[in-house]
Amino acid sequence: MNTNKHALSFGLITSFLTGLGFTIISPVVPFMVQPFTNSQQQALIVTSLTAVYALCTFLAAPAIGSLSDRFGRRPILIFSLLGSAIGYLIFGWAGSLWMLFAGRIIDGLTGGNIVALFAYLSDISEPKDRTKIFGWAAAAVGVGTITGPVIGGLLAQFGNSVPFIFGALISLINMAYGLIAMPESLTADKRLSSLPARRLNPFTSLFDLFSLPQLSRLFMVGLLVWLPSGSLQAIVSQFALDSFAWQAVIIGLIFAIMGLMDILTQTLGMKFLLKHFSDQDLMRLALTSELIGYLLISLSALLSLWPLFILAMFIYAFGDSVFGTAYNGQVSKTADENDQGKVQGGSQALQSLARVAGPLLGGGLYSSLGHASPAFLGVLFLGLALITVALNRSSI
Repeated sequence: MNTNKHALSFGLITSFLTGLGFTIISPVVPFMVQPFTNSQQQALIVTSLTAVYALCTFLAAPAIGSLSDRFGRRPILIFSLLGSAIGYLIFGWAGSLWMLFAGRIIDGLTGGNIVALFAYLSDISEPKDRTKIFGWAAAAVGVGTITGPVIGGLLAQFGNSVPFIFGALISLINMAYGLIAMPESLTADKRLSSLPARRLNPFTSLFDLFSLPQLSRLFMVGLLVWLPSGSLQAIVSQFALDSFAWQAVIIGLIFAIMGLMDILTQTLGMKFLLKHFSDQDLMRLALTSELIGYLLISLSALLSLWPLFILAMFIYAFGDSVFGTAYNGQVSKTADENDQGKVQGGSQALQSLARVAGPLLGGGLYSSLGHASPAFLGVLFLGLALITVALNRSSI
């Protein structure tokens, strides 16, 4: 099977718009929360908004993945984009704290576009090409990620709600493009003939994944990565505001670093790395880089050195980019052809569950133990992940 160029183009464009639409709001969230809470609670509210989004994604992701196995990828992707647009608009026009949470809940419940997107990319590619194509998708997300926060920070100068309105517009444009040009990737003969209720249960999906020895070990490493990562990404805006008194435009540039590293890593680095290293080797490289990044973030808070923080974000983002590519490729290769949606849904469910606990844990640590404590959590967990990889070298 040759990869359909039009389908691949749509998948990569969708990846780009996913990165853009999500990160465009990141620099503004602390400023949206400020009118509705006091400074002592602000960090916990910011991370709770991230956690509730992740919780809703956790609950919905297996259903969205399985629904895409039953009815095709196209309608699920389009529905998810519509939900994201509605969530952005409610959040952007929020006049109270409960509206902020309502916006994130709606966006989270329909936030399975990543699940269906990875299943879509799996459908249109050969197994031997999937790690490479997932790398391209990561680079496309990186372009969106580097563009989104900068635009968000600039648009915030015209009002804190403007980036959210723009994010909704981007989602609607992407939905319209899908309605007009998106080819369905899952043929009728490969779809599920029925949809058992157990496949819609997120905990059932997780149990199924951990019943497979290779996946269970791989997902254990992923869990140790995603917990502190969820904490960091939820708290980084508040961290920059409190530690260095940065405003939305500068905070947007920090988020852009992660996108820049995705682009550089996927376009310049991964071609070399994939030739010389296995997915397992790349995971070890990624874990080491992220651990160093967390350590430097801790030191930047303790020493009040913003250049150290910027260096830390480059190193962390490199590791995060490499790990995502190696991990997604390995998961896709392990799953059966007709279970890509279920496995990717279970993968997203586990990641979302970690991103529920991670922000809440990070927000609690941040409020009670200081700005450096969430990064210290990352040092501890990444160390455990490296030990897990070392103990299971022959199996991961």
